[in-house]
Amino acid sequence: MNRRPTRIHFITAAALALAALAWGAREAWSGRQPLTAKPIVVQEAYVEYADTLGRRETLSNLLARNGIVSHSYASFLTAAHDLPARRLRPGLVFQFRRLKTETEASRVSVRVSRAQRVRLDRSGVAWIETAETIPWSVTRVRVDGVIRTSLYDALDKSVPGAMLPPNERRSLAWALADVYDWEVDFTRDVRPGDHFSVLFERLESPEGELRFGRLLAAEVEAARTPVYAFYFTPDVSEAGAYYDDQGRSLKRAFLRAPLQFRRISSGFGVRYHPILHLWRNHEGIDFAAPYGTPVRATADGIVTQVGRDEGYGNLIEIRHANGIRTRYGHLSAFARGLRAGKRVEQGETIGFVGATGLATGPHLHYEFLVNGRPTNPQRKDVGTGSPIPRSLRAVYDSARSRLQAELDSSTAEAVPQAGRPIPIATEPPTPGSTAPID
Repeated sequence: MNRRPTRIHFITAAALALAALAWGAREAWSGRQPLTAKPIVVQEAYVEYADTLGRRETLSNLLARNGIVSHSYASFLTAAHDLPARRLRPGLVFQFRRLKTETEASRVSVRVSRAQRVRLDRSGVAWIETAETIPWSVTRVRVDGVIRTSLYDALDKSVPGAMLPPNERRSLAWALADVYDWEVDFTRDVRPGDHFSVLFERLESPEGELRFGRLLAAEVEAARTPVYAFYFTPDVSEAGAYYDDQGRSLKRAFLRAPLQFRRISSGFGVRYHPILHLWRNHEGIDFAAPYGTPVRATADGIVTQVGRDEGYGNLIEIRHANGIRTRYGHLSAFARGLRAGKRVEQGETIGFVGATGLATGPHLHYEFLVNGRPTNPQRKDVGTGSPIPRSLRAVYDSARSRLQAELDSSTAEAVPQAGRPIPIATEPPTPGSTAPID
């Protein structure tokens, strides 16, 4: 006899079915390991590259080549406050960044100076500018050497390329000559075999560039006599100056030469002997220099003569204090506005080297007259420097002792200095007007 399924049968069947489903779900998908999709990784979505501003090329040409045109270019110029668009030099390297799926750059970066980099980022249709200060780290470096032919050659041999590149070694030589401008004429005061020691700051950028920073201390022999120079800043709000080991300023009433050392000396790698470029006569000193080299007044004074004077050619005469007069002959031209009766300052450009009068080639004839008598100017004739104020003497002596210890150190290793990085200082311009140099 057939029996109908009861209610208990249905409940049992449903429970078995649910158990089977639960077991199958457990096998197919563990609750401890939920199903997840693999992440989508986008690699190298951007491309970065450099482009160089060519000769006779404008900024608009460069940007158009990188997809920045029309309204985007106008927006770029509006945002670029720190980018001198009309004064960019050929050869300037721009860094660009753009999406691989686009043709227009979304970031432009360029180094506009030694101390600043400008970056512009595109946000929609607008550009946003960011000016970045390049941090230069400071290291103190000591070098020493012997002058055999010229100061240039001596520094070239004493400072390796890994310490300073050639153009920065030249800047170091110029700085050294400028510090001793009143004390030592490197074309006639030094002798072969004279020694020198220099302590200076070297600057290094994050990219590894090396530059000369500032001269801190030096010892230079002039005819076997040591002459010291120590940099001292009385107050953080005042400019520093150089003093000797006795605390006297190196600035004197007269410069040692009417031409800057950088104007009459050869560059690195050229074998130059000062005797071959300098000769003396009974009434003055002749300095060989390129045609058009600026000539400067060696001291403050009043111009008493400007014009043609027989064998001197174009001549300038200046009256100074204590019965001293200086003459500058064979000039090619005079500085604009120079006339008799005008007061000139030490270092001011008064004329330019030439070959007028009885001259076989371009050079400057310089005379130093005391009470009307031509005299060969010696170091004792240039006056004495002002001493450190008595109230600062103890501070100066302490600073000088520290610099002296570093200058006399037996090691020439570079010593990093603690403190914040400083931006590089640019070279000060030559005072007075200038003329082309052949």
